[in-house]
This record gives sequence, C-alpha cells and structure tokens, in this order.
Amino acid sequence: MTRFSRIRKHHSFFRFKKEFEQYSLKSAKSYELLLHWLHSKLTRNQFLLLSGIFVGCTAGLAGVLLKSLVHYIHYIITNKVHFQTQLIFYMIFPFLGIVLTTLVVIWFFKGQSRKGIPAILHEIAQNSSNIPPVKMYSQILQSAITVGLGGSAGLESPIAVTGAALGSNYAKTYKLDYKERTLLLAAGATAGIAAAFNAPIAGMMFAFEILLTGVVFSDFLPLIVAAVCGSLLSKIILQEEVLFHFESRNPFNYHNVPFYLVLGLLAGCYARYYVVISQKVEHFFHRLKWTALQKAILGGIIVSAFCVALPPLFGEGYTSVKSLASGHGEIILQNSFFRYFPIESWMLIAFTGCVCLLKAFAASVTIQSGGNGGNFAPSLFAGGFLGFFFATVCQQVGFENVPVTNLVIVGMAGVMAGVMYAPLTAIFLIAESSSGYDLFIPLMIVATISFLMAKWFSPIAPELKELVKAGKVFTKAHDKNILLLLKLEELMDTDIQRVNKESYLREVIDLIKVGNKNLIAVVDNDQHLEGIILIDEIRPVLFEPELYDTVTVKKLMRRPPAIVGINDNINLVIKKFEDVQVWTLPVVQEKRLIGFISKTNILNKYRALLQEYSEA
Repeated sequence: MTRFSRIRKHHSFFRFKKEFEQYSLKSAKSYELLLHWLHSKLTRNQFLLLSGIFVGCTAGLAGVLLKSLVHYIHYIITNKVHFQTQLIFYMIFPFLGIVLTTLVVIWFFKGQSRKGIPAILHEIAQNSSNIPPVKMYSQILQSAITVGLGGSAGLESPIAVTGAALGSNYAKTYKLDYKERTLLLAAGATAGIAAAFNAPIAGMMFAFEILLTGVVFSDFLPLIVAAVCGSLLSKIILQEEVLFHFESRNPFNYHNVPFYLVLGLLAGCYARYYVVISQKVEHFFHRLKWTALQKAILGGIIVSAFCVALPPLFGEGYTSVKSLASGHGEIILQNSFFRYFPIESWMLIAFTGCVCLLKAFAASVTIQSGGNGGNFAPSLFAGGFLGFFFATVCQQVGFENVPVTNLVIVGMAGVMAGVMYAPLTAIFLIAESSSGYDLFIPLMIVATISFLMAKWFSPIAPELKELVKAGKVFTKAHDKNILLLLKLEELMDTDIQRVNKESYLREVIDLIKVGNKNLIAVVDNDQHLEGIILIDEIRPVLFEPELYDTVTVKKLMRRPPAIVGINDNINLVIKKFEDVQVWTLPVVQEKRLIGFISKTNILNKYRALLQEYSEA
C-alpha cells in the first residue's frame, strides 16, 4: 500500500466517522428532546431510575455486541479459514491480533494508552467522572481485534470501560452533577459486566467493590435496574455457547472442606504469582525503548509461541475451562503436540500445570505489548486450570471422591478474588454462572483465603498502587477522597500583585495604594518566582519616604516557606500547609508564578462538599 493510499484510507475513515456522528446527532435529537423534557418534569430519583434503564440497556447491548463479535470472529477463523496445520493457525492469528490493535490505536485513536479498570477510577477521582466519548466505542473495536484473533486476554474490562463511558456521557448530555454522573458511570459498567456473564448480582458487586470504593451513595436503584437490563439482554440475545455458564457440578459435601482450604491457599499463592508476573512484564515493556509497533510485534511473537505450545492459551479460553468442569479434560490436549501420544494422567497434570503457569505470562504480554483486554477472564481461566490440576493430583495421590468439577468452579473464584481484589464479585459471579448457590460455603472459603493472602502481600491492588501513591484514585479514606475532588486551578487566586526583584520600595508602595492583597509576589524578568513580600512585615518602612528610592525589593522580600506545583494534588498541598504553618502559598508552573492558594479557600470548599455528600 502506497503512502498516498494509506492517507486516503485514513481520511476516508474519519470522513465516514464524521458523517456517522452527524447522522446520529440528527436522529438523536427527537429522543434527546423527550429526555430533556422528562428531566424537567420528573423528580431526581425518578429520572435517575429512568436513566438507569437507558444506560443499562445501552451498555448491555454493547457487551452483547462485543461478545457476539468475538464469537463470530472465532467462528470465521476456525471454520472458514483453512490451514494445512494447526501450527500455522496458532502462529498467525494471535500475532495479527496484537499488531492490528496497535495499528488501529496509532492510526485512528491517536495512540491513547490508558485502558482498563484503573482508567475508570482515574476519571472518577481526577476528571469528575467525565470519560472521553471515544471510549464508548474504541474499547469494543480494539478488544474485539485482540481477543477475537486469539490474544490471551479478557473482554470484561473493555466492556466495563465501554459501559462506564456510556453512562458518563449520558449524564454529561443531560447536565447531571458529579454524584449522578458517577452513579450512572457505575451503572453502565454494572450492566456491561452483567451482560458479559449473565450475572446481575456480580455486576453490582463489581461496582461496589471496585468502582465505587470510597464514594458514598444512597441511590442504588439505577445500579439494580441497569444490572437487570444488561443481564436480560444477554440472556435473550446471546447463544448458550457464548455465555459463561456451567451446567454440571457436584452437591456440596462438608467432608470436602479440607480440599477447599488447601485450594484457597494455592489460589492465594497463584494470585500473587500472577500479579508479580504482570508487574514484571509491564516494567519490561515500559523500559523497552522501542516504538509501539515494535513492541506489538515482539508481544505477538511471544503470545503466538505460547499458543502453539499450549493451544488453550488462545483467546479467552472459557471453552477449555468448560471442558475441564464437565469432566472431559482430555479434550484440551486435542490441538496440542500431546495428541500424537496415548493420553495418560501424568500428561494431563503436566499440561494443565504448564497452562496455568504460562497464562500469567500470555495475558500480561498480550495487554502490555499493545493488545486490549483485561485480567478478568485470565484470572478465571487460570483458577479453573488450577482447580483441575489440584483435583487431578489429589486423585493420583490416592484420595477418593475428589469433587473435581467443584474444585474447577471454586478455583476460578479463588484466583479472581486474589488478582482483582474483589472477593464478593468473584463469589457471586461463579454462583450465578454455575447456578451453584449451594456452593456458597466453599466459594466463600476459597475466595476469602485467597483475598486475605493477596492483602497480606499488598494492602492495595498492585495495578492501582502507583495511582494511589500519587493521589490519583480514591481509597477507603472518605475524607481524603473528598479532598481529591477539589481542583487546584479552581481554588487558586490568579489576581496577583507582582513586582520585579530589581525594583525599589516606591513601586511596592504604589501597588499597596491600588491593591487589597496582603502579600506581593517578587519575580524576575521571565516571571519566575523569586520571593514574596508580606505587607505586615514591611509596615515599619511604609511611612518613611526617604527610603522609597533607596531600599530595594531584594532587601524586603523573603523566600516562601513552600511552593505548590500546578500538578500537585490537594492532599499534598494540605500537607505542605501543615508542615510550614502558613495560610497562603504560591503556585508555580515550570518556575513561573501563576497564582496563590490559600488554606481558607480549601477549607471552605471542603466544608461545602462534605455537607453536600452528607445530605446525599
């Protein structure tokens, strides 16, 4: 393809995109007018309930669309595209998935890199729950290419981001405030997760445990109706083979509790292993001084090699987990090199163990090298294989009546609880997906042990640790979360009285005559901050005219006790105030003075927000 044809194709895409948006805008005007009218007539709670239905249906359809799209791509490449050997199949498609996703991001989405659940939490805390409109469709396209062509990642995180973006932009369209915008953002993500798994309660638990951490709400009806809408659409539209669902399982027997206790410990250890591998792979690609396309090529080669050696690592892998749960573990060996040998128990143990260990690498490389996906599905996949591995080992050792199916199902909840730091989501997700409500006891045992082990290793989810340290996302400390809602640009005073450091006292006197400030900034010729002059400190010389043209500003000024950077979060600013015990500090950007921030403004705004959230 020539450079001219690439440019023409690039521009034709954006022309189509612009025309589609214009058409959508025209067709949307009628129902938008209706919703604006309803917004003016209905009470707040009534409109939020109606909004929850609309957002839930839209996000649910987005989730159904993505699952169906990936299922269709899998169907095409496995049934319509013929290769002489499976080896070539597994070598080509995962590589293409990661590389094509990277090219799509570079060409059409301007290289935007922030993705996954941390991106939603960042927007809630730092951008007043305003998610860019591009997220309403970019995640669907990117993850469909990555996972559809065999990338070893999950679709649930992209679905959650898409649903959150739909809820956020819906709220923005109808000019809802921050609390309502955050609630509908969470409702969209809830509906997306509910649609992905046909699990409405798990969708709500996901919102409570992960998205709304540190956010206090009393209005949960929009979340409920959104979850119901997403789950219903999934049940109605998606075919049974697309759904994450397990039919066969064994009744719970309390004599098997020791198995679940040991599995909980194994799940906790594996979850920590998974997290460490993810971090190491992330740091490797981050330190690699290559272009995005070069990283994608490397990642594609690695993931393809994994899929050639261990075919269950191809795509989400839910089909393989279903095979294990149904008692047909030998099926997962069919496309591997082991199919050429008589199947024996030790082969199945070795194979499932290798798949379990390498899934952490495959998923991390897929995501970090340029693919789009999340850790939802990989953690469930790894948990299922871990449970089967443990159950098979127990059988070989000599234990009788080992609940293999239950250990596969419960293992999924254990690893997910430790990787995602979301035990309730894991428990209800597996209970709903397997109709295994009588398995609540083993689910709670395994998920709780795994989660507690994960918390022991790291109190904060590792993928959020840097954001928490920088004060970029909410934590369970409610007071600090409210402070994070305060924006430095909105609180600082930019009406500054300033004087050049080479000037004399007379210019300071002239500023005092026309101003009402208690301090004056001293700057150089480039407006870099040199110091400050406090009016109270120079009062003795104000009434001595003979000093006006002899005393320089340099002699009058003093260094500020601390300086606030324009990118500092409010928690850090408060700490600076406490350290130096003053009421006003200068704010600089690249050493240039841009304003002053006062403790009084921060406290007044904080009190107003605290009252607002207390009333909510």
